[in-house]
Amino acid sequence: MNDILIAKNLVKEYKDEQVVRNVSISIRYGEFSVIVGPSGSGKTTLLNLLSGLDKPTAGKITLDGIEITGLNEDGLALLRRKKVGFIFQTFYLIPTLKALKNIELPLYPNGVSKNEMEKRGYELIELMGMKDKANHFPGMLSGGEKQRVAIARALINEPKIVFADEPTGNLDSNTGGEVIKLLKRLNRERNMSFLIVTHNEGILSEADRTFRMRDGRLQ
Repeated sequence: MNDILIAKNLVKEYKDEQVVRNVSISIRYGEFSVIVGPSGSGKTTLLNLLSGLDKPTAGKITLDGIEITGLNEDGLALLRRKKVGFIFQTFYLIPTLKALKNIELPLYPNGVSKNEMEKRGYELIELMGMKDKANHFPGMLSGGEKQRVAIARALINEPKIVFADEPTGNLDSNTGGEVIKLLKRLNRERNMSFLIVTHNEGILSEADRTFRMRDGRLQ
């Protein structure tokens, strides 16, 4: 099987309005893919469905060989902890935790030892070029630094696929470009699949494949 993610005939309705309309998509192992489209096109809703954060009204999703549409909340939570990483536009860092502890946070439910958590955390914060900021609180970091911490947090569980929702949306163009180059390097070095949702056309040059979305459909 060459595809880590396969979705067929996805529909998502809110209050009788179809936000995602009969979408089928597949993502290969190790692929760096981008879904681009204007605001309101349904791309974030689609990303939430594909990652198991939301359930479709109709359709089927298979992630790393597991059909996730039939899983209950506990099953989805376990799948997300084991196989999926998330990067969001607004970082979602906990302001009262230092950078290193924010990175380690996803490991707590997995019963990982304190030593192993710190080992993985330090490896990743060094990979992000932020070893000197390990003990800084989020309020002491720039936007680009916050996003690097969020990326490290997304990688701490060694996921098979990382979903990123507008990862450069709150960054200036130079910092955003650096973040995308970092994601692409991680994709190459770790053979990790990425699916990025954006309205930033500048990201497309880094993509292995680009999907365009408009009015709830892939073009």
